[in-house]
Amino acid sequence: MDIQEALAYIDGTLWFGSKPGLERVGELLDRLRNPQDDLKFVHIAGTNGKGSCAAMCASILRSAGLRTGLFTSPYLFRFNERMQIDGREIDNAALAELIGRIAPLAESMAEHPTEFELITAAALLWYKEQNCDIVVLEVGLGGRLDATNIIGPPEAAVIMNIGLDHTEILGDTPEKIAAEKAGIIKGGCPVVLYSQSEGVEQVVRQRCMDAGSELTVTEPEALVSLSDGPEGQVFSYKEVTYRLPLLGAHQLRNAAAAIETARLLRRRGWPVDEEAVRQGLATVSWPARFEILRPERPCFVVDGGHNPQCAETVAANLLRYFPDRRRVLLLGVLADKDYPRLLEILAPAADAFVCVTPDSPRALPAEALAEHLARFGKPVRACGSIEEGVAAALAEAGETGMACAVGSLYMAGRVRACFGRF
Repeated sequence: MDIQEALAYIDGTLWFGSKPGLERVGELLDRLRNPQDDLKFVHIAGTNGKGSCAAMCASILRSAGLRTGLFTSPYLFRFNERMQIDGREIDNAALAELIGRIAPLAESMAEHPTEFELITAAALLWYKEQNCDIVVLEVGLGGRLDATNIIGPPEAAVIMNIGLDHTEILGDTPEKIAAEKAGIIKGGCPVVLYSQSEGVEQVVRQRCMDAGSELTVTEPEALVSLSDGPEGQVFSYKEVTYRLPLLGAHQLRNAAAAIETARLLRRRGWPVDEEAVRQGLATVSWPARFEILRPERPCFVVDGGHNPQCAETVAANLLRYFPDRRRVLLLGVLADKDYPRLLEILAPAADAFVCVTPDSPRALPAEALAEHLARFGKPVRACGSIEEGVAAALAEAGETGMACAVGSLYMAGRVRACFGRF
């Protein structure tokens, strides 16, 4: 099996869809001799911020000299991005070989695993065979019944910011969603919780009590911003100073969770000293999260934000970093997301809109999005491709303005490619 055959197999309709449950992935991993049992994990769930926190934790652990796996989703440009060791993606040959080995086992199962279950099993096998010291594992959807929850008690479980997303599967209140995500908490595993609403915190506290797990809640009041600009941020947390290249006040709150996780691991005997935390945060890379692709004017930013909570951070960042610029939004959304609310939040921070259709069968057509945006009374146009949309947004911004692509991670990769970022 070559890489094209492997990717075609992964993308095949046989694997499409999300079917909660651990039975299929459990059976597949049994057939692979349970590689997860020989690995150590930091397991991260949440609605927003879990990917950023995962990238920060992996960078910190790597800076500590640990061979560190990172499993995230979705990808921006190449499927291989989802599986990394020490910051390097799995290469095509290794990925094709893994899928070639796993496919016959999956085919022989009475109930086929889903695409995500197949990928999770492949990643766990790869991390074991590559002798990872520790793996930072990002939950795909929810937590309790997510394929990544097939692991035993992790070295740390992290619950990031909870919001209303995937409500048809996870529940229609933050507390119900928190209960699903808190399902990654297992007997005796220590937990870090991103500080948030009292209702969500109570759900997680109760789960920790039931599991006999130590709980650490981040302290946003201990965060102090020392400097903040397009080149990055300097801040202190609990009177220790750090530098972070990621932009936005929300990234400081995400960093607090990563710092607390590192300190928790240190207490458990992992060699993660304060210098590794500083170095890891200073060198972290997490593309398409208010990422400046073009610093010169007109400036261009890309953000994969796709729900109302993400929109709030993008709107705040637009006003924070570009208060006096003409701001043009390049928008593409999925039809099954709460895009009307997302647009209501973003519209006040924009002077004009350019619409495109993201690379997804669930995408809302650009023309339909443009019709929806017309009610805000600002210039709007629909473009036939993402590349055309980038050019149109830059032109609309003018020499003194800026443009920001936002609305879906499914278009972020092609936007980044327009600026030579792959």
